[in-house]
Amino acid sequence: MRILVTNDDGIDAPGLAILEEAARSISDDVWVVAPATEQSGQSQALTLADPLRIAQVGERRYAVDGTPADCVTMALHVAMGRAPDLVLSGINKGFNIADDMAYSGTVGAALHAATAGIRAIAFSQAYSRLGQEDEEDIWDASRVHCAETLRTLLAVEQPRGTALNVNFPPVPAASVAGMAVVSQGMRSVHDIYVDDRIDARGNPYYWVRFRREAGDAPAETDLGAMAAHRIAVTPLRADLTDTAALAPLAAALSR
Repeated sequence: MRILVTNDDGIDAPGLAILEEAARSISDDVWVVAPATEQSGQSQALTLADPLRIAQVGERRYAVDGTPADCVTMALHVAMGRAPDLVLSGINKGFNIADDMAYSGTVGAALHAATAGIRAIAFSQAYSRLGQEDEEDIWDASRVHCAETLRTLLAVEQPRGTALNVNFPPVPAASVAGMAVVSQGMRSVHDIYVDDRIDARGNPYYWVRFRREAGDAPAETDLGAMAAHRIAVTPLRADLTDTAALAPLAAALSR
């Protein structure tokens, strides 16, 4: 099996190394094509107004000065020679659940591959800094469970055009309470706001930030799975149609 590994945290991200190791546990034909720098929040963005550059940084390892979706494109058409059988994206530092999916470059890379007809899975590691004394602790669940989770998911047929979104809960590996196939949840609060600051020369600059509150976390959603310390698996498609709104809208426009 030929596997492409990418992410949105960059070529040197620790989560990428964990996912690459999981990929190598099932194949010796593993390629890494990842952004040269962090590209969080890029969704499926493509670089169209500027040229892209790709640099080989190791055997079957390439860094791209573009988005996660750019990395998939460059892998397919430049680096790999022929398409992979599987695209793995992640492991993202932080969850990609509920409303976050629309922004996620990790999920965006997987959906970009799925749209091209390639089997794709995105992986993210939720974490809470409470009680975690060093950065290494946040990866325990994904480091221990990623390879097994990958093998389990590959044993199940995946429809063409569908990407799987996997989130590991923010607990030690021994506390993971199994796996759950769940739908995308919706938070009670998901605000984007601008934090304005002043630099050393007196000029304003801004950080875009989020305020999130989970509210209810139904068990059948990714929010509920995280609350129950389960590995959340959500099938996604690029089709954004609100099917429930089709008939009412058509009826209203026909009048």
